[in-house]
Amino acid sequence: MSAKGSYYLPEPSAWPIVTSAGMFLLALGLILTINSVAPGSWIMLAGFAVIVYMMIRWFGQVITESEAGSYNDQVDMSFRLGMGWFIGSEVMFFAAFFGALFYIRQFSVPWLGSGLESELLWKGFESTWPTAGPQGPVALPPNSHHVGENQFSPMGAMGIPFINTMILLSSGVTVTWAHWGLKKDNRAQLITGLFLTVALGITFLSLQAYEYVHAYTELGLTLQAGVYGATFFMLTGFHGLHVTMGTIMLIVILGRSIKGHFSAEHHFGFEGVAWYWHFVDVVWLGLFIFVYWL
Repeated sequence: MSAKGSYYLPEPSAWPIVTSAGMFLLALGLILTINSVAPGSWIMLAGFAVIVYMMIRWFGQVITESEAGSYNDQVDMSFRLGMGWFIGSEVMFFAAFFGALFYIRQFSVPWLGSGLESELLWKGFESTWPTAGPQGPVALPPNSHHVGENQFSPMGAMGIPFINTMILLSSGVTVTWAHWGLKKDNRAQLITGLFLTVALGITFLSLQAYEYVHAYTELGLTLQAGVYGATFFMLTGFHGLHVTMGTIMLIVILGRSIKGHFSAEHHFGFEGVAWYWHFVDVVWLGLFIFVYWL
């Protein structure tokens, strides 16, 4: 690493090339697997392993340099801008899925049921939401326990979805409390708050996994259950993936905090993960309202 005046200039690194190679193997393996080519799953697993190895080594290098005091204010600002743009891109990612859900519910389904198009879809099509797709004419009431062979029951808002909402809102409080502890140089409060946040994140994921099993085995709600099933699992599934990523990041931050990393003045590693976790909380509120409740 070197510096020209106040501008930080990192040394050339091979990690971006390693990352590209891992992503190429992952994508290639996925394509081969989808097309039932024998070595596809192994190539995909190799690509995933390369990416995990890269993250451990590259992030570890950044942590080491940060703890050594190698980064100046310019680097800190670049990290903040990078994280801000990353979260902004994630906002657009979920906005696309929410937009698709809105368009389907408010425009596509009513349009298809108002003309001759309905006769071209499948017998018994009705322009109601949620639509059961080709499996049946209409979905049953939420959480119905009398699901027929060609029908499904949409997921109701109460029960696990409501509990998970309370869990994520509570986790936003605990991570903020941990941040306050870090600002006061209270290491015990920092570690306790992070531990509680990680525990709440794992609890959320466990309940969501149970909800998916319940949907598939008892409600007939699968990815094949019409456009409702597709949008439900795409939105909640990608959100669950983000919660998983956030929980892993929080575990890393917890480990670093236990080792004595971060100070009241310099702790963007913590702040970046906290930003991401609050973003996950806000997205879930939108999911709970538009996917489960309305």
